Amino acid sequence: MRIVNSLVEAKKLLSEGRGLDLVTVPPHVQATTERVFGEPLTPPEAVARILDMVRSEGDAAILRLTLEIEGVRLSAIEVPPDELDAAYESTDPRVIEALEVSAERVERFHNAAKTRAWMDFDEGYGALVVACESVGIYVPGGTAPLPSTVIMSAVPARVAGVGDIILCTPSEHDGKPNAVTLAAARIAGVDRVFGIGGAQAIAAMAYGTDAVPAVDMICGPGNLFVTLAKKMLYGEVGIDGLYGPTETLVIADDTANATLCAADLLAQAEHDALAKPVMVTTSDRLAQAVAAELAARLPRLDRASTARQAVEDQGCIVVVEDLEQAFSLANWFAPEHMCLMMADPWSWLGQVKNAGAVFIGEFSHEVLGDYVAGPSHIMPTAGTARFNSGLGVHSFVKVTPVVAFNEEATVDLARSAAAIARAEGLTGHAEAAEIRLELLDSPES
Repeated sequence: MRIVNSLVEAKKLLSEGRGLDLVTVPPHVQATTERVFGEPLTPPEAVARILDMVRSEGDAAILRLTLEIEGVRLSAIEVPPDELDAAYESTDPRVIEALEVSAERVERFHNAAKTRAWMDFDEGYGALVVACESVGIYVPGGTAPLPSTVIMSAVPARVAGVGDIILCTPSEHDGKPNAVTLAAARIAGVDRVFGIGGAQAIAAMAYGTDAVPAVDMICGPGNLFVTLAKKMLYGEVGIDGLYGPTETLVIADDTANATLCAADLLAQAEHDALAKPVMVTTSDRLAQAVAAELAARLPRLDRASTARQAVEDQGCIVVVEDLEQAFSLANWFAPEHMCLMMADPWSWLGQVKNAGAVFIGEFSHEVLGDYVAGPSHIMPTAGTARFNSGLGVHSFVKVTPVVAFNEEATVDLARSAAAIARAEGLTGHAEAAEIRLELLDSPES
């Protein structure tokens, strides 16, 4: 991994490949697009075509696109409930136990984090907190099943009080989704599961088809085409966020354990060749030790080629003068995960301004956040932690203000409202306020 001693060079490296690249695709993906649509289309053009097909043709388009893009022939779009039961029974009991531990902790965290309704009768205002009636969750298939994402999406939605939770996830070549994903759906309390993926799944949940109900909101990560579909459908349906490759930034001082730092960087690097494993440290010695640990540990990974590409192309270790400089750089980068590995991390927590989640100390490692810590692991990436939060109960509720004044409060406020309305030239507004004053001043009132 590259070691950088210049902030200018560090920012240049960290900026490369940052953001959501919604245009570039590998040659084999472009070839598939040309084969399916009969012409060379950019990813946005291809997704727009898919959305239009699903909106106009419904299930027929979904079945055809699933066969032509993924090579999977579906006998049915919806997964029968008994298949979720069968998947649960056939999954390794140790995995079931772990998923249930995860679901329990996620439920407890989000119950504690719930936004609650309130009312101040003296002031005449308050707020209702109302959950979305229906939510669609997308869980990628890709190179590995992601049952953890089922838990991290569906459990917060259920805690928030969502009425109907559906899930779309790609089917494998046998025409069914991965069994452990189905088992997780049963544990998380998903109401219905559909074995479809890609932009066509997002379109189905947004528009509705004969098989797939339209929902109020869609959440979850996905590939380029899924992300583009979510972006294009924003406004027609609620969207939780747009997610890019995972990223972790470790801030470490001379007291940090080099082996643990390297292990945590590799844990993120193996996700994706475009993942960004970054460390910022005040110690030249630690930087060299972590680089050596990375080189030694990389060959042991099952996904070594993916992790190596992320480490070599996207990763870097930045050596800075002090922790103030480290936090300044970290907040500028606004990582998905910020890990504090230093002598007294609690004294520095207040310096965190932009991060999807913060992990305090060497034993609160980010891998626990991926699976069992409690917060959802669906976090803002690509610098969007500057203005966005991770998925949570707040993602699934609407806060509706309530206004309820008594007559005494109305008198004072109506005068102010009328004055502002007349200053804006909105006489209808002014009269609507002033007529209340007249009624209250009349003898009959």
